[in-house]
This record gives sequence, C-alpha cells and structure tokens, in this order.
Amino acid sequence: MSADPSRPVVPLRASDADREAVVAELQDAAADGRIDLDELGVRLEVALAARTHDELAPLTADLVPAMPPAQPLVLKAGMAGVVREGAWRVPEHISAYGGLGGAKIDFTRVECRLRVVEIEVDGQTGGVEIVIPDGWVVETGELDPGLAGFRNGTTADKLPGTPLIRVTGACGMGGVTVRHPKRGERRKLLKESR
Repeated sequence: MSADPSRPVVPLRASDADREAVVAELQDAAADGRIDLDELGVRLEVALAARTHDELAPLTADLVPAMPPAQPLVLKAGMAGVVREGAWRVPEHISAYGGLGGAKIDFTRVECRLRVVEIEVDGQTGGVEIVIPDGWVVETGELDPGLAGFRNGTTADKLPGTPLIRVTGACGMGGVTVRHPKRGERRKLLKESR
C-alpha cells in the first residue's frame, strides 16, 4: 500500500517523555561544554514548548551524541609490569596494582571529557607511575604514603575542561609518582601531532 500523495503528512505529536529526553540531552551537552548556558536556555524553552517531533529534532541535531561511560579499568603489573598508553578510552575509575614490575598509566594521548577520574592505586613493590598532560591536576588527599611515599611532579594550574585526577589507595614499597611528560616524551608527542 503506497501513501496517497494528495494527503498532507501530519507531524507526529511529541509526548512529555520525548520532551524530557531532549531536555536531558541538552543539559548533558551544556555540562560537557558542547553548548553554552545562553544557548541551553534558548533550546530548553523551545523544547518545553514543542508539540511535535519535527520541532524537537533540530534542537539536538548538531550535537555529537554523548558516549556511554567506559568500563572500569584494572591494571595488574605482576612481575613483568604493565603499561597503558597511546589512544585509549578513559573510564571514570581505574585500579592500578604495581606488583613487582610496576604499572604506568599514560594519559598524554587521550581525549577525556570526564570531570573527575578516580585512580585507586596499590604501589606494592614495583610502584605506580601516572603521566598527565599539562593543565590536568591531581588530588591526593586520601593517598596513604606507605614506605616509599608519593612524588608529585605536576603543576597546580588547571585548564578549563580538563579532568581532575583523584588518586587514592596506598603507595606501598614501590611508591606512586604523578608527573607531566618529560622533554623526550614531549618531542615524541610533537612529532606525532604533525
């Protein structure tokens, strides 16, 4: 059965649930910085007054859909050690165990839109090393220094839109280090970006 071309197409009516879903998506977009607060206000006003799906659709058409959160990451170093580097999807929670060989978490090639990344560490014997880009900051108020202690080689200057790295747990015998990239690492990053 084909549609009758002489009959006009009637736009589908939007329900309260449809409007609420668009409002939630707009609020998430504003929280991520994809739209500013002024634009959020304008779009919310239109969304709440919308009667059809055709009125709702343009409000979110230009927004990249938010990605679902990544699964928590567990890094266990064992005897050989473990490294997480390159481009990878950052979850909200990471557990890192230094084992005998040490664990390294390198955030320098990732894109992270999270506000806070929780890293629970157990330095054990090998220790845990965390490398963060310039502009990211670290919070370690709930970190037990253990025998080896904690070394912070980062600056306290947080750039807007960058995450806070909250490190908890224990440094153990291997210790925990958080730092920005070293000179050689910066040169390698610069070459890769060209």
